[in-house]
Parts: sequence; structure tokens; C-alpha cells
Amino acid sequence: MAHWFHRNPLKATAPVSFNYYGVAGSPAANKICNDLRTNRARLLEMFTDVTCNPEMMKNATDAYFSLLQGFISSLDGTTQENKMRFIQNFKWTDTLQGNTPSAQQDAVFELVSMAFNVALWYTKFASRLAGKENVTEAEAKEVHRSLKSAAGIFKTLKEVHIPRLITPAEKGRDLEPRAMDAYIIQCQAEAQEVTIARAIELKHNATIIAALAFETANFYQKADHTLNTLEPECSGKWRKYFQLKQHFYMAYAYCYHGQTLLAGDKCGEAIRSLQEAEKCYSHAEALCKEYRQTKGPGTTAKPSEQLFFLKLGGLIKNTLEKCQRENGFIYFHKVPAEAPQLELKASYGLAEPIPFELPPLSEQCSSEVYATFDLTKGAKNDKAKPKEEEVKPVKEPDLKPQKDTGCVLS
Repeated sequence: MAHWFHRNPLKATAPVSFNYYGVAGSPAANKICNDLRTNRARLLEMFTDVTCNPEMMKNATDAYFSLLQGFISSLDGTTQENKMRFIQNFKWTDTLQGNTPSAQQDAVFELVSMAFNVALWYTKFASRLAGKENVTEAEAKEVHRSLKSAAGIFKTLKEVHIPRLITPAEKGRDLEPRAMDAYIIQCQAEAQEVTIARAIELKHNATIIAALAFETANFYQKADHTLNTLEPECSGKWRKYFQLKQHFYMAYAYCYHGQTLLAGDKCGEAIRSLQEAEKCYSHAEALCKEYRQTKGPGTTAKPSEQLFFLKLGGLIKNTLEKCQRENGFIYFHKVPAEAPQLELKASYGLAEPIPFELPPLSEQCSSEVYATFDLTKGAKNDKAKPKEEEVKPVKEPDLKPQKDTGCVLS
């Protein structure tokens, strides 16, 4: 299932030296600054390393965030802001805004921006793993877990850390509520796609599959509506992806609901449900073409070329023909003019975000070492400030398509 998921680009950032000449007034303080620089650089490298796995990513993330919290948490026993929080300017681009960076002199801005990239990495890792030729059960579980982990990071950032920013996110930027909600919902919806694929592979009850597909379609519709007030040039392509996935899973829902109706001897209603599935599938096919032709950030998914997509078309056609044959020989039911109202509620398989927690504060960041940082000593070096570093786009590894065997994630 290579190229099944749409992925926006990673955020890019300017290098940070953490060189606070004069301010870091002890060897231990200097070591914290050196380790921050080293661990930040290592974490940024991990984002584009195709050999990186979730365990490696967690270790690199914990190493950096445990130190960065020494510039955010209160270390002097008071309720006052950490004196180091606003010492450094951080620059980050946004996934939907090209290479124009936002900058804030705030360690919380660095925390949320880096964690945002960590969440994006989990989605890209899941996409890469799902794109393998033969996905094992263990790998499918890893895809599922990675997407729920990403959802958990985005959710925690939105609810806990972004509200702490002194300067609110500008409209259309990654950290504003509409974009954050869209990322959270997308991750949950894609995790449920893994569940649906497994349920189909294991031939679970049609009612369960229809309900899961319906819930997933609703997730994609909600994500699309979340972005409807953003500028089309930055969100248009992403929205087309949400729309095509919504109609694709509505087609699944109507198809499997039709099977349930037929099993309950409601052949006329089953035919109408399958006709609606056919209509949704055709709409999804048309949206796939529109999506490919729409310009915008991110990699272009190719769902209509996947056997998982193509198989549904055949399933709808064959099931509808079966229903029509049965109706002509046995039932003689009238086919309703209106499509059945889907009021399906999934009891199983709904994807909940995995809660994200920051690592404990590094033992290096003691109150004694914190006391040796002296901000009054930094002003003397204003004239010696280095020139501002530019933000270079992240060169992401290509996702090489592999032979699509039609295997779903099982």
C-alpha cells in the first residue's frame, strides 16, 4: 500500500548553537548547552534517517526534551518563569506555508515545534512501513500504534503546551487549532483504516466492517470541514485527500451494509445500499483525479492505483449483481428511491490517541547548576552576535513504491 497516505512535509528549522558566552557560568552549565546542541542536531538527523525506528526516535526525543525542559520548568522553587525560557530565538517553517519561517524567542515554541515534527515522523514511518510489499501482522500493529502515537502527540500539544505560548500561532500556521485538529483527526482515521483492512482480511462480520467504515468516513469529513476556512492554496490538496477518503469509506460502509441487509432478507434495501456504494465509489475515483491535479504542499498519494481501492470496485459490482439476481428469483422486493440512512455505531476498533508525556527533567538540570546561569553577563556580547542562520528545507528520503500484491494490513 505504498502511496496510500498523503503526507505534508516536515518542518524545517535554523541551526541553534546554544552558545551563551558569559551567561553559562560553570562547567556544568556549559555542558548542558553543549548537550542541547548535540542532542538537537541528532534528533533533526533522525527525521530523515530511513533506518530510524520508534525506539530510536523515542530515545533521541527524550534525550533532547529532558534537557530542554531545564529552560522551561521552574527550577528555583518559585512560581516565576524559568529565566532561561526567553534567551534563545528559534525559527521553524510550517508544513502548509512553504519555506517562510515563524520565529519566537521562547523555549516552549521550540518544544512544541520539535514535538510536532516528531509526530509527523511517526506518520511518515507508518506510511513507509505500510508501503512494504508484504506487511506482517507485527508490522501492521506498528503502523497502527505509530498513527495513534502521532495523534496523541498532536492532541497533547494542542491541549497542554501550545496554550503556554506567549505569542499565539498566526492563522494558517501549524500550531493554530484548525491545523492541529486536522492532524489529530487524520491520524485517528488512518489508524482505523488499518483496523478495517484487518477486519476485511479476517472476514469479520459485515456489520462491524460497515460501522467502522462509516465512522472513518465521518472522521475524514470532519477533518475536511476543519480546514474549510483556511486559504485554498495551502490546504486545497490536503482537503481533496480527506474528501476522496471520505467517499471511499462511505462506499465501503454502503457495500457492507448492503451485505447485512441481504443477510436479513431485505433485498430491495440491499440493492439500494449497493447502488449508493457504487455512486460513492465513482465520486471517490473522480476525487482521486482532482487530488492529483491540485497543487499544494506534501507528497501525492495514489490510492486509485492500489489494489485495496480497486478491489472495492469489484466487490460492489459483484455484490450488487448478486442482490439483483436474488431479487429477480426469490424476493421481488421494490427498490426504495432513497438510500438507507446509515446510523451505524462502531463498538470495536475505534482508534484513540496514545497519551504523550514528556520525559523527566534531566538530572543535569539541578537548581544549583541553574543558579550559575547569569543573564546579566550576556548583554556584553550583543555586538558579537553571529549572523542569522537561514532555514533550509528538509530533504526527505523518497518513498520507493514496491510491487502492490493487494495484501491488506493483516
